[in-house]
Amino acid sequence: MDFNVKKLASDAGVFFTRAVQFTEEKLGQAEKTELDPHLENLISRADCTKNWTEKILKQTEILLQPNPSARIEEFIYDKLDKKLPSRTTNAELLGQYMLDAAKEFGAETPYGSTLITVGEYQRRLGGAEREFLQTSAATFLSPLRNFLEGDWRTISKERRLLENRRLDLDICKARLKKAKQAEAKAALLSEEVDKAEHELRVAQTEFDRQAEVTRLLLEGIGSTHLNHLRCLQDFAEAQATYYAQCHHYMQDLQRELNRCANAVTAPHTSASVCPVPVPSAVLSGPTSSGAAAGSSSSSQTPVTLPVEQAQLPVTGARKARVLYDYDAHDTSELSLLADELITVYTVPGMDPDWLIGERGNEKGKVPVTYLELLS
Repeated sequence: MDFNVKKLASDAGVFFTRAVQFTEEKLGQAEKTELDPHLENLISRADCTKNWTEKILKQTEILLQPNPSARIEEFIYDKLDKKLPSRTTNAELLGQYMLDAAKEFGAETPYGSTLITVGEYQRRLGGAEREFLQTSAATFLSPLRNFLEGDWRTISKERRLLENRRLDLDICKARLKKAKQAEAKAALLSEEVDKAEHELRVAQTEFDRQAEVTRLLLEGIGSTHLNHLRCLQDFAEAQATYYAQCHHYMQDLQRELNRCANAVTAPHTSASVCPVPVPSAVLSGPTSSGAAAGSSSSSQTPVTLPVEQAQLPVTGARKARVLYDYDAHDTSELSLLADELITVYTVPGMDPDWLIGERGNEKGKVPVTYLELLS
């Protein structure tokens, strides 16, 4: 117990001495040892990294989870090292409400069947969002938190220790200076000078050693930047995948809704599904008017396509690369495989969201959003 009291008193004395030295430095009444310029630059770079990492982490958390209460819940579970219960996304909840409403209104009614269609796609969107949130948390948020709660704490601890060593060094320098002044006035050798010089050498050694340790840790910030760069690329890739899935689902939903609308209005308007003969120019290229007039109905069976594909003239034929797989929903459309090249063109009066695609002898409508037009 006596040893602990003495140690406590000694620590209190050291703390008080450092506090006095620090205060005098701030008031300009004491000299301060300046750090090496390279070390100062490393410290500045580390502080910048820490500050921006905190801001990016906080804003990313807000982006992924706008609900403050949910973020607090996630924080508590993370600190308790417990698995967060699975949470239904807003899109999934909306989809479930639509499906439940469809049961009430009747799935056989136009409104009910449309609610089912939209509800199913909302659930798919919610599933894609859930996967995106999980991927982002694992590949981006966790590495940033690990840096702030692990590496940065170690760096901060060593920097505080370096500051204490610097204060001790400056205290020893001040003591030696006072001892030499007293020695000059007394005109004799003083043991205080020898003691002060010894303490200064010890303090200088400890300061240099701690400065080297701190420098090595701060230089590791470069590796931290490389790691965060990879995490940022993974986050951007997860975002791209998520938004591509959402775009794909919404395009499919729009086609489903368009078919539903056409089915409802089909008894009243038949022009959109009425087949018409396709001129020979569409099938085999231009021919002479005489040959066209002389051909008999018995020698050539007319091929029919929907009105959009039968319009002439063909304009803007060019190559296109397919971005995603696409399954044709009816005989007027052309199925696609990702990365294949096809020829596309449009005809007057055609829906701007669609083009006519050709692949060998196959031809049909293709959605523009699934294509990358090549020059």
